Amino acid sequence: MTENYLTHDMTLRSWIVTLDHKRIGIMYLAGIMGSFLLGGIFALLIRAELYTPGKMFLTEDRYNVFFTLHGAIMTFLFIIPSIPAALGNFFLPLMLGAKDVAFPRMNLASFYLWLGGAVFFLLALVLGGLDTGWTFYTPYSTTTSDTVIAATIGAFILGFSSIFTGLNFIVTINTMRPPGMTWFKMPLFLWSLYATSIIQLLATPVLAITLVLLTAEKMFHIGIFDPKLGGDPILYQHFFWFYSHPAVYIMILPAMGIISELVSVFSRKHIFGYRFIAYSSIAIAVFGFLVWGHHMFVSGQSPLAAIIFSALTFSVSIPSAIKVFNWLATMYKGSVSLAAPMCYALSFILLFGIGGLTGLFLGTLATDVHLHDTYFVVAHFHYVMMGGTLVAFLGGLHYWWPKMFGRMYNELWARIGCLIIFAGFNMTFMPQFLLGTRGMPRRYARYLPEFQSLHQMSTIGSMVLGIGLFLAAGVLLYAVFKGKRAPTNPWGSPSLEWTCSSPPPPHNFEHTPTTGDPYDYSVNEYSAEEEGYVPVQK
Repeated sequence: MTENYLTHDMTLRSWIVTLDHKRIGIMYLAGIMGSFLLGGIFALLIRAELYTPGKMFLTEDRYNVFFTLHGAIMTFLFIIPSIPAALGNFFLPLMLGAKDVAFPRMNLASFYLWLGGAVFFLLALVLGGLDTGWTFYTPYSTTTSDTVIAATIGAFILGFSSIFTGLNFIVTINTMRPPGMTWFKMPLFLWSLYATSIIQLLATPVLAITLVLLTAEKMFHIGIFDPKLGGDPILYQHFFWFYSHPAVYIMILPAMGIISELVSVFSRKHIFGYRFIAYSSIAIAVFGFLVWGHHMFVSGQSPLAAIIFSALTFSVSIPSAIKVFNWLATMYKGSVSLAAPMCYALSFILLFGIGGLTGLFLGTLATDVHLHDTYFVVAHFHYVMMGGTLVAFLGGLHYWWPKMFGRMYNELWARIGCLIIFAGFNMTFMPQFLLGTRGMPRRYARYLPEFQSLHQMSTIGSMVLGIGLFLAAGVLLYAVFKGKRAPTNPWGSPSLEWTCSSPPPPHNFEHTPTTGDPYDYSVNEYSAEEEGYVPVQK
């Protein structure tokens, strides 16, 4: 059997000190999925508590801790690093035909920084929890328990991990493209990672500075954000959202890159409007820095500023709409195969479409004032982040799993898992739109009896969603140990990562691969049937 990165030197030390981008990606994947499990448990406990209007098993204070830890863990430890750090680390060099990233040691350091940040979040959990909300809003965060310091230090360290990854990706894409791979012959997943890396480099330092100021104020009582000390809490909001709204695109841009790959491969058709999709990724990165004020329509900012931020919010939807239109145009008259990755891609388009359209309500001054801080915002956020990033992440995992581990999963059960996730997700969050329009505030542990039926539907949906996620995880993990051997290119894709063996050898390629159009299926003469695998037919 040909040696691959999994079988090459399997000692623990070889993994701890590895410079192999593939092993680093796998370690990221394990850590990120552990974080997702922990954050998901908190989510299920929150929904169980909300099944009835009165107390079930959580006090109001403990409820605050649970929803804060759910949001912080999911945002900082899962959603932001999930695609760039795990799938990006693994596949960016492979898609470039390179042996590794530009700075392998920095790559390993970024993982250990992520691990260090995760430890501080766990420390905050062990020390009694965090109850500020994942945004750490002042002045409450400067007057509550000292666990805030552990959490902000953790987020600060995670920011450096994100910066290291972004810098590495930019340098790798700029300097290590193979001969013949011009900017407009790169896979669109790489364009999305490039745009994401720009945001990581420019926006993350603002969060780091903000958290340092918050920690300094809490420890030394310096008047920066606390009005009792002469500070301004609205200043904290400006700093925080200047990072956190671009961070939304750190989460969603890589997801869009995955969908571009899936739609083309499983439609057996060249991606429609390649340049428009590529440019729209950069446009989203640029516009993302200009719209932070739409989180602050009720903060007392001037009417003129609110109108400008509202207009800019509408404009950022244009490049996102371009992507959706081009994905649909790619599928039009294509030979669409409903393999599991494509099922996730179709789910993404619908769920992200709902999330994007409901964002227009929140970007409109007249409606946002009424919907702000209600469950409408919770539903919108989850449709974009979970219905977008998580669903695309699962699609990417199913697409690249045979390449990562050299094993095929059971297609039928994978598609059943996708269907259950789709049904459970809508059952969980669609009722929350109705709750928001009827005035149900978010973050409340108790509520009026007239909201109970919708809360119960949402709670049942969360259990269905949990079953679907565990099924999807089981299908993939079972494939690692019992799945059939994967062929080199089970999906018949023309991009470079599929030209090496499955799993890849330690140095990725035995010979320098030849480059071409990553979406030109007319020149792809490879047949997976030659290796004993029959792709799913439409």
